[in-house]
Amino acid sequence: MRIILASNSPRRREILSQLGVEYEVKPSDFDEREEESDPYKMAMLFAHNKARNIAKDIKDKALVIGADTIVYKDNIMGKPKDKDDAIAMLTELSASTHSVITGISVIKTPEMITITEYEETLVKFKKLSQDEIKAYVNSGEPIDKAGAYAIQGLGSLLIERIEGCYFNVVGLPVYKLSKILEKFGFKLLTI
Repeated sequence: MRIILASNSPRRREILSQLGVEYEVKPSDFDEREEESDPYKMAMLFAHNKARNIAKDIKDKALVIGADTIVYKDNIMGKPKDKDDAIAMLTELSASTHSVITGISVIKTPEMITITEYEETLVKFKKLSQDEIKAYVNSGEPIDKAGAYAIQGLGSLLIERIEGCYFNVVGLPVYKLSKILEKFGFKLLTI
């Protein structure tokens, strides 16, 4: 069965490739505008809308995967607008715990059978000095990342510990995805 990733995220592509999954990339052009204040509902809604945006045009049998990752601490933290915004986000995350919530939606075509769920991981940041924050922001890494950090890069130096799925923080909760795919009869680990 065809597997289609409705995302152009390099991190999501890398995770699927590491799992040995043969897949196609068809980036969704779903316009992410905040429609929901509940971070869990929003992550699932965006993931579903991304998958549906691609699945509606697929006429043969396929599993279309949509995902959306949200950083949440008192409010939803999107991608920083600029360096000052990144500094403000990292200052807020310093010495505290926040949630990373990824909505994941898989749609089986052409029937449009859908399973949408979410995964949550708690991330504890160490206390960051302003020099550390500025050095990290100047690296350029946080600019296109929700919450202004990337756990798989230099951002790993900011994190004291996590509770939950590491891959969820990267952007694609592997265990949750495998359980959803199994419900459609597709196993990631086969003999």
